[in-house]
Amino acid sequence: MKFENTGLENLKTDLTRLDELMNDYGLFRGDQWDYGRVTYDRLFDLKEGRYYLRVMGHAVDGDVGAHRAVIQLMDPLLGKHYYPHGVEYGDGEYFPKSLISQCEKILSNLKSEIESIAL
Repeated sequence: MKFENTGLENLKTDLTRLDELMNDYGLFRGDQWDYGRVTYDRLFDLKEGRYYLRVMGHAVDGDVGAHRAVIQLMDPLLGKHYYPHGVEYGDGEYFPKSLISQCEKILSNLKSEIESIAL
């Protein structure tokens, strides 16, 4: 499921500050990066299954590996994990309404905070 028009897709910010802010919302980058892209995930374990809120971005300037980059954010995604195949984001997936609401709140709060540090 893609969260469109959150406003996050219009924001650019410094990687180091973005890492700190994402961690405050339980979104962790971990080893999910390359020199031009980042992915932040938050895990939700529910009785319906395991879900991930994913916020991705790409470097418009600098290098992620050197921890000196300006990141352009993209539309966030919500996916359901299927072992051993991975995460599915398709329209045919079931996402609990309470989870969608929780993710929308996280994304709204995140947008407000990122706007204050956006470049």
